[in-house]
Amino acid sequence: MKRSAFKQLISFYDLQGLCFGILLACLSMVFLKGAGLVTGQTAGLALLLSYVTPLGFSALFLLLTIPFLVMGALQRGIVFALRTTFAVVGISILVPIFIRLIEFETINPLLAAILGGVSAGMGVIAMFRHNASAGGMTVLALLVEQKTGIKAGWTQLTLDFMIFAGAATVLSVEQLIYSFIGAVVMNLMIAWNFRIDQSRGHSTSAKAN
Repeated sequence: MKRSAFKQLISFYDLQGLCFGILLACLSMVFLKGAGLVTGQTAGLALLLSYVTPLGFSALFLLLTIPFLVMGALQRGIVFALRTTFAVVGISILVPIFIRLIEFETINPLLAAILGGVSAGMGVIAMFRHNASAGGMTVLALLVEQKTGIKAGWTQLTLDFMIFAGAATVLSVEQLIYSFIGAVVMNLMIAWNFRIDQSRGHSTSAKAN
């Protein structure tokens, strides 16, 4: 691969931004898992299913993300798809490690929801700004904003309603309320702090379209 082609795929600037986003996304899962809560989007669905199936979070997250990766590659290009794959694999590998290494003897569920939402929101924004996503439904939310102008945070919050409807059969009312608070915090951060024109792949994809 030529140096120019490699730099287009991933520069140091984009690599550090993606790593920052991945670490924050993983940290958010530690807060939520420590309080027995879930988040929204595909990560939340994977975490929820990990409570009731033999498969772990990592395997479920990877499987659920595949169709959205294909969608992202078709709509935003191979660079976006490869960077998102890097983020998804990084999150899948690091979340179980973080959960083993970081333990809370006790954690207030409201604080866990807020800190988890803030960490996740910051992580997703970092990935969006470096032409990637956290995989799964975050890809769909970014594409919706690209096509319609509807903020990704609002789209994700709408999708979260469906995730939490399913979570109602597994979680207690208290867990469900705190989990939803965390999802609201995350999506408000994204809606208020990110615009599609801040994504490094926006102008390229717009020209391609």
